Amino acid sequence: MSESHTGPSTAQIRRVAVASLIGSVIEQYDFLVTGIIAATIWGDIFFKLPGLAAVAAAIGVYGLGIIIRPVGAFIFGNIADKYGRKDALVWALVLMGGSTLAIGLTPTYDTIGVTAPILLVIFRLCQGISFGAEFGTASTWVVEQAAKSKYRAFWGAWVGFAIPLGLLLGFSSVIFVKSLMTEADFMAWGWRIFFFIGFLVAIVGVVIRFRTADSFLFDKLRDERHVLDFPAAKVWKDMPLRIVRTSFVNAMFSGAFFLSFVFGTSYMKAVGFTAMQAEIVGLIAAAFMLLFMIGGSLLADRLNRRTVLLTSAVIFLLFTIPYFYLINTHNIVLAAIAEIIGFGFVFGFGYGAIPSFYTENFPTRYRASGASAGYQLSQVYGGGLLPIIAGQILKDVGIHHAYLYIGCIVMVYAIAAIIAILMTPDTTKTDMHADI
Repeated sequence: MSESHTGPSTAQIRRVAVASLIGSVIEQYDFLVTGIIAATIWGDIFFKLPGLAAVAAAIGVYGLGIIIRPVGAFIFGNIADKYGRKDALVWALVLMGGSTLAIGLTPTYDTIGVTAPILLVIFRLCQGISFGAEFGTASTWVVEQAAKSKYRAFWGAWVGFAIPLGLLLGFSSVIFVKSLMTEADFMAWGWRIFFFIGFLVAIVGVVIRFRTADSFLFDKLRDERHVLDFPAAKVWKDMPLRIVRTSFVNAMFSGAFFLSFVFGTSYMKAVGFTAMQAEIVGLIAAAFMLLFMIGGSLLADRLNRRTVLLTSAVIFLLFTIPYFYLINTHNIVLAAIAEIIGFGFVFGFGYGAIPSFYTENFPTRYRASGASAGYQLSQVYGGGLLPIIAGQILKDVGIHHAYLYIGCIVMVYAIAAIIAILMTPDTTKTDMHADI
């Protein structure tokens, strides 16, 4: 029986999943290591500002790279739906590699003055545009390839696996490099090593993706001449409410990521943990996140997407404030438990259903554009606006009190996600072949 009737084999699905995973890990590594460095280094070397103002500025630059993501989603989503999922992802990785290298080469404020933070912002925006292409297009590539598989959520989650794997690589590489040099050397030049590595591995990712076939559903769409002229614009015209509604779901995950990964790292240092302790705790939480993500994806296939997503959202709503109380105990074990639950479980378990949730909510003709738009729109007010607001709160009330305000804000995201999940029909049984 031909592939058009039976769909790709497990081996063919795996090849696309691996190519997507490797490229996404590289994108995640480049983007996430930037978050680690932004929270601990950039405030001192790129901004001549006192105390918390420098930290707030660095976090703000981190946030700008997230706010710009919908631009990348629109540009590369259009490329993916018109020319192919693979082509869009190859060019996105080229942009990520180039901008990451540029950040690694950017001189400090002491060397070129105010030009340094300006260049940092420009290169960070380029990273954000590239990253705006990654999730929606990579998820579409894999889930379409696995359209007839009963493990569609599991295969789609391979894109999500890139997050904990990227975190593991990011945290472990920072810890390893720091162990080889003095803190002064790390601040002066050691941090740049990660950006050079990110550039080199991006080249490898480009080659791997270039050599992998596109999804068979897109090939079918193209063969039947159903490709749209401007798919990224068309999906906004046809499905604006679906884009906005699905965006509320991921806004919660963006809030959870910022709360634990960016702000949480700075908060742990502020209450007395060393930078090394905070990074080790993050490493532990990332490892658990991967396990929870695998479990969440399998349950999303066995039960449904909504149950997994709702479980994650409710736990996040209830655990946000207790997360900080555990860290405030100054006990490293309790702090690790806080990260494992508040970050590892909340993000990992629910994210096991996210790639399939987004891709199944949009038809093939503009699936990459729709999934990217809904996902990356959430990054504006969930992942990008939150760091900027948090930076202002930090300056106004100080880090020891800021968690109450920031915690309440992300709890609102959790409530919005719960409402959006309940309003969205479950897509577990969606026939992805019926909407060519």
